[in-house]
Amino acid sequence: MVSVRIPRELKERLDKLNINVSEVIRGLLEGYVEKAELKRLEERLMRIRKRLAGRIDASTIAALVREDGRRR
Repeated sequence: MVSVRIPRELKERLDKLNINVSEVIRGLLEGYVEKAELKRLEERLMRIRKRLAGRIDASTIAALVREDGRRR
């Protein structure tokens, strides 16, 4: 559980608009975490690409990615 203090005026405005603060914050946090995970994955992929540069041709990598996608 997480608690957040917001100014009274903002709370009143949220209440007037019937905005569920918990749902909004939960959604924003989920989106933020997803972006952070994707960024971390992208950075990892770039490090792997650098290590494998010139060792494996692009068509082999594409075939491996397609095969992995079919397995899921």
